Amino acid sequence: MLRKLKALLLIPVIVIASCNGGSKAPVSDTSKPETPVAASTTKTILFFGDSLTAGYGLDDPADAFPNQVQHKIDSAKLPYTIINGGLSGETSAGGKGRIDWLLKQPIDVFVLELGANDGLRGIPIKETTQNLQAIIDRIKAKYPNAKLVMLGMQVPPNMGADYVNGFKNIFPELATKNKMALVPFLLQGVGGVRSLNQADGIHPTAQGAKILANNVWDVMKGVL
Repeated sequence: MLRKLKALLLIPVIVIASCNGGSKAPVSDTSKPETPVAASTTKTILFFGDSLTAGYGLDDPADAFPNQVQHKIDSAKLPYTIINGGLSGETSAGGKGRIDWLLKQPIDVFVLELGANDGLRGIPIKETTQNLQAIIDRIKAKYPNAKLVMLGMQVPPNMGADYVNGFKNIFPELATKNKMALVPFLLQGVGGVRSLNQADGIHPTAQGAKILANNVWDVMKGVL
């Protein structure tokens, strides 16, 4: 009788071992299943541009206007994080060659700030237009649902009236064609104001960058 009782007591042990494939039993079987971690709802905004976007010459790179826009986004408690894709000296052709690398990460909003260096170099209007359109096309192909924002630029009057007007029209025309939100002139209120620009008269000071951020935010808040 005692032998039969021992044999019966061994049966549950054998069954448990076989269900666990011979591995050690868990320390406790009373633990609750882990709650799935919710996927991040934060969206990404890419500012793609030249030295204006990069914050050239500023003592603190955090003063660049895209970073100032981030402060406004945070204050509004909107779920967006900005990536600063600015590169000093960038032309529209350079941007066309660089954009694919930055598109390896998901983009929800794309802000295009390029063309100023083209204008200062007198690059033909048609060439700049084609390069900017090529960049926009790549965004639309890779992230068709991304919202698009164009930051308009202008060149000094010494470039000649035809070139000045043709250059200025690049941005609203591309914005209309591609259904982009448009900031008519990024440097509005800063361009030509000595106290708001660095010694070169081209790049804004930290205070000037705040005004640029306001110019952008006036349009972008409606997009977001």
